[in-house]
Amino acid sequence: MRPRLPHRASRRSRALTPTERVLRLRRRISVLFALTSALGLITMAVLAVRSDSGRWREQLDHAMDADTSWALGLLETDADGRLDTSVLADTMNIDCPPLTVLLVSGGGRGPDTPAPDTGDAPGRLTVRHAPARPCLAVDRDVVLAAGRAAVDAEDVRAFDRRSTDGAPVRVFAMPFYDAEATADDAPQGVLVTAADATAQRDDHRRLVWLVTGGCALLVLLSAAVGHVLSGRAVRPALMALAQQEAFLADAAHDLRTPAASLRTLAETALRGETDSADVHRRTLRLAEGMGRLVDGLLTRARLMSGTAAPARQPLRLDQLVEAVVEEAPTEGHRVRVEAEDTVVVADPDLVRRAVANLLGNALTHGHAPGRPADVLVTVTADGTLTVEDAGPGLPPEVGGAALFGRFRSGSASGSTGLGLSIAAWVAHVHGGTLTAGRGARGGARFVLRLPASD
Repeated sequence: MRPRLPHRASRRSRALTPTERVLRLRRRISVLFALTSALGLITMAVLAVRSDSGRWREQLDHAMDADTSWALGLLETDADGRLDTSVLADTMNIDCPPLTVLLVSGGGRGPDTPAPDTGDAPGRLTVRHAPARPCLAVDRDVVLAAGRAAVDAEDVRAFDRRSTDGAPVRVFAMPFYDAEATADDAPQGVLVTAADATAQRDDHRRLVWLVTGGCALLVLLSAAVGHVLSGRAVRPALMALAQQEAFLADAAHDLRTPAASLRTLAETALRGETDSADVHRRTLRLAEGMGRLVDGLLTRARLMSGTAAPARQPLRLDQLVEAVVEEAPTEGHRVRVEAEDTVVVADPDLVRRAVANLLGNALTHGHAPGRPADVLVTVTADGTLTVEDAGPGLPPEVGGAALFGRFRSGSASGSTGLGLSIAAWVAHVHGGTLTAGRGARGGARFVLRLPASD
């Protein structure tokens, strides 16, 4: 038996519609906007945190440098070249600050001066002075390590360390030289002091949390703003797609009936049941009607896209309504027209479509199954057109603006398709209104109001 191959079609993702692709593009733009904002904010936050971290260390180092430089002036050297720390001990109050004096064994002398006999190995650090009860206790190894780093570098050094009780401290070491030392001599010793950094670290930690929370909030805000801006950016594309879909649906709706009539006429002619001259005349009328429909559809598409404006002109609404009723397929139905001389300012082609759609809706849905429709069309001098039928009327759950939605069911007999939607759109374009309600005979009544001519 041959192994069964996996079905490729099941693994293949469904093709996205144009609208879905535009919405996906919007999501990607929103994410890109948020990521870009996040990258910039995080970079600024890191720079701000590092700057604050260096700032508080510099402040402590500057204060300890001033204290150490002042204490350095209290060190004295006796006649034998030995360092005397008695003045420093008496003046500094050995309890605070924690100032420690370290000596370098065998260092700080000139090349012809023998090293003092201390018993220590050359270059080793020994404690010459240390506070007996310091207010900030630092481990002896920490002090010696800081002093050794300053001696090796022959420059001041500062470090972040911990006190014996775990509190954060800043350790500062400053080397000093013999008064007779040359430029090539090593330091004679080093002064090491420490400062409590708890308050500075707490302030820095609060700044970190504040900056982190602010960045998170700003990233969320930028994501929301990006989503709104991307929505506005893709809105024209979505509107263009919606207009394209509406145009295709309207074209199918308007051309379906004449196309069906043309097919029926052709089948009748093939069977030889009608006169050829009559068939040609009816075919010509259908072709002319379809041409007008196509022109109307193209006109509406241009109007919806904003590339054209309605061709408003004075129009005899009563005559237009009579012409629409005469052209409509009213065989087997009863249609009455009660019209007054009425002049409105409107686009003739658009108004013709609206009237034809209202009449077609009444002929299709305004009667009980198997019975002819009884439609009354009224035109008054104020530019009001009323189309009323004697059918079952509008369902209770359908009414208001929802009735004029696309493919909305307007009666118990079926869907109204796009007819009422197009009529409502024509009324809106002309600054008029289209309303629906229950007629005096129990059926549906549609009232189209257009601006009358002065």
